[in-house]
Amino acid sequence: MDSAGKPTQHNDIYAVIDLGSNSFHMLMVKVVGGSVQVIGRVKRKVRLAAGLNDSLVLSKQAMTRGWECLALFAERLQDIPSANIRIVGTATLRLARNVKTFLAEAEAILGQPIQVISGEEEARIIYLGVAHTSNCDSNRLVIDIGGASTEIIVGQGFQPMLLSSLNMGCVTFLERYFENNELSEANFNAAIAAAEQEIRTVSDQYLQQGWQNAVGASGTVQAMQEILVGQGKDEVITLPRLEAIMQQALACGHMDQLNLPGLAQERKQVFPSGLAILIALFRVLNISGMTLSGGALREGVLYSMLPQLQHQDVRARTMQSMMVRYYIDQQHAERVADMAATLASQLHQQWNLASFEGLAMLRSGALLHELGLLIEYKNHHHHGAYIISHAELPGFTRAQQQLLMALVYNHRADIHKEILSKQTMTSVLLAVRLTRLLRLSVILSMRRRYEVLPEVQITAQAEALTLTLPEGWLDHHPLMRAELEQEVEYQQQAGWQLSIE
Repeated sequence: MDSAGKPTQHNDIYAVIDLGSNSFHMLMVKVVGGSVQVIGRVKRKVRLAAGLNDSLVLSKQAMTRGWECLALFAERLQDIPSANIRIVGTATLRLARNVKTFLAEAEAILGQPIQVISGEEEARIIYLGVAHTSNCDSNRLVIDIGGASTEIIVGQGFQPMLLSSLNMGCVTFLERYFENNELSEANFNAAIAAAEQEIRTVSDQYLQQGWQNAVGASGTVQAMQEILVGQGKDEVITLPRLEAIMQQALACGHMDQLNLPGLAQERKQVFPSGLAILIALFRVLNISGMTLSGGALREGVLYSMLPQLQHQDVRARTMQSMMVRYYIDQQHAERVADMAATLASQLHQQWNLASFEGLAMLRSGALLHELGLLIEYKNHHHHGAYIISHAELPGFTRAQQQLLMALVYNHRADIHKEILSKQTMTSVLLAVRLTRLLRLSVILSMRRRYEVLPEVQITAQAEALTLTLPEGWLDHHPLMRAELEQEVEYQQQAGWQLSIE
């Protein structure tokens, strides 16, 4: 409340509501330090598509479920300016012949207009949501399996090039092919065959366009990834892995018995139908591997309201935001990053540091190595690692975030090799090599002045490193000598050989 007792308008808070065919979602964010900070997420399983009959009439029961959910959302919207709110409806509301009945009551509940978007517009917004939250310079394929439609997009940067919205989804396929709740080969085969037929209507143009990376932006893809991680595998989804998961589901026999490690309870009902659609997509489009994106429709709608954050390098925006929010000394962070780049440039071919975006991860680790100083000095490397582990970092995959956490955790003091060993995509050897270079960069930059940085040479014989400093330099810098000698001991304790000359 302000001094007059009126509600305060939160001009820096934004809300997006997505009226999906399976779930209704509300996302609330605050713009902080040049980036968005999520301050609220609400999700309710409405299964609107399940109430759509063969005549495309939405049942009163389904509409009531939707209205009851929106009544919960409405309270959170009261203090947000209308200009900062967007509400969109997707496939089921596109199809329903009695949609005006649903919308009239829904808009009265929310006090806001609802926009029912076309399939092509939904695909475009989904792609922008992925582009604004995931870092990728090459062509990418984006897949989003919704409750009643599946969007397929190929684009580059922030520009979608091919857009399709197909009439298949995890709720509609559940009703059509798994109505008896049996997990049988007949049910799976029928669902996969129907999905393949639908995908083939657009597949030729996608195969001709081509892509370098494939990402999934839906709950189905997230569920598959969580199952893989829950079973001790890395996060890359492949066709053999999907088919193996289907065999595990078949072994359960019935939806009531479906119990796979990593499968969340809330995803179980639509899991088989989503899996069937995903298998069909992999088969028809010859997808070799897929990872989970950082955002989709809601994020695309959100960033359309934030022109100041559009068309920026996603990872650079995240780095800048983290440095501002946690009061990192940006000049020193850049100094350490420059030193790390200098060392890496002398070894990057021999040590293959460019693989898995290793050089970019080294720079990011250098920029964030003092992240935890805002809490306290002694264990600031642990605090920084904790923040990274639990922060939303647009532009970084889960595997990259895990590597970044390991680098910051190990940039000083004792080396914890078990943390370095927990990499799901990056090789452990690369994580070790990046850690060693970051540690040396931090020590060599400890005076926090560019003019006292030494001209250094670094060489490697296999994994044995030799750091060569200018003649007499160590004699004039006794503290640096002591720090480097201590670092030799730290690395020896970890089983790594380091020599200082």
